[in-house]
Amino acid sequence: MSPPLSLRPLRTALVWQAGATLVIAAIAGALAGVNGALSALLGGLINVSAGVVYAFVVRLSPVRTPGATVMGAVRAEAVKIIMILGQLWLVLATYRDLVLPALFAAFIITVLLFRVALFVRD
Repeated sequence: MSPPLSLRPLRTALVWQAGATLVIAAIAGALAGVNGALSALLGGLINVSAGVVYAFVVRLSPVRTPGATVMGAVRAEAVKIIMILGQLWLVLATYRDLVLPALFAAFIITVLLFRVALFVRD
């Protein structure tokens, strides 16, 4: 059996996402109050939680062949997208005092930061 995939790049991306979420929430809180800070936290946490699920699904995927590895990554990405869409829908449908610029700023920046995992070496 092959050694399991390294999750170090994913952990690094998750730490960067969490840090960016906190910074954006602080800025949004200063500009738009508590609802701005909470909106930014929700926007960032949507991607952080989806990234955790992605890492979990990747970890469960077999790495016996290159094809199995690719299929595991595709499966993890599909689960991550479903998580993101579901959480976005939940937040947009239920949080009445949502500050959209704060939510989407944190959301977009954390989406981009997930790509940091591609550049992290083991």
